[in-house]
Amino acid sequence: MGTTSRLGVHGVDGSVQGMPAEARRSVDGYLMAAFPWYGLDEAFTGPRWLMQVGAAADGRVEYGSTGHGEEPSLRVETDMDQQRFTVVVTVGGRPVRDSADGTGKLEATSVSSAAWLAGSGLLSCTWPTRMERGLRQDWLDQQTAIAWDLADVLDGEEWSQLSLPVDGVPTDFHYRESEYGWVLAGSAGESVHIGAYGRGMSAYGLGFSVIKDIAGYDA
Repeated sequence: MGTTSRLGVHGVDGSVQGMPAEARRSVDGYLMAAFPWYGLDEAFTGPRWLMQVGAAADGRVEYGSTGHGEEPSLRVETDMDQQRFTVVVTVGGRPVRDSADGTGKLEATSVSSAAWLAGSGLLSCTWPTRMERGLRQDWLDQQTAIAWDLADVLDGEEWSQLSLPVDGVPTDFHYRESEYGWVLAGSAGESVHIGAYGRGMSAYGLGFSVIKDIAGYDA
């Protein structure tokens, strides 16, 4: 990737020297964001829960996720097909900018940024059946690289188009399915990109809206 990095963060967890771990995993981290958070709209009446935010080296919040439904589990005895959840990833719109250490440039955020985070997020909560525990990291590294490549080619044959409401307005998303679940990504205006992934809950019929009170999500 050279001197650029999608979102300006390294991997899914991010470079977070500027933010305490407890803030990243609580509502405090979400409240530090300069952009609005998105979740499923009011048509969804199930459990809602916070996940984690990702921040740049200077502590600026770049993205974060909110969960809906049942929290996924990596316990081997858990049947993956019985899990029902949707995770919404919100990515703040950012132009090309200098890295915090001044050594290079960071890519502008885009729909591809949201697709990458959603794809890698789905993998992070997936345990392939009939796989030895020691092999999972190799599988995860391989599949994460594939998710990165797919996110860069949103007009490729692996993706289809799906229209879903965002704040009540029909919005086009890039959508793909796999044996592990589904992933989608699109934009909500210029300031925010939205990604989502899920399993056991159909993406068709979902709607997204600005979260009016992020503190209302269970930490």
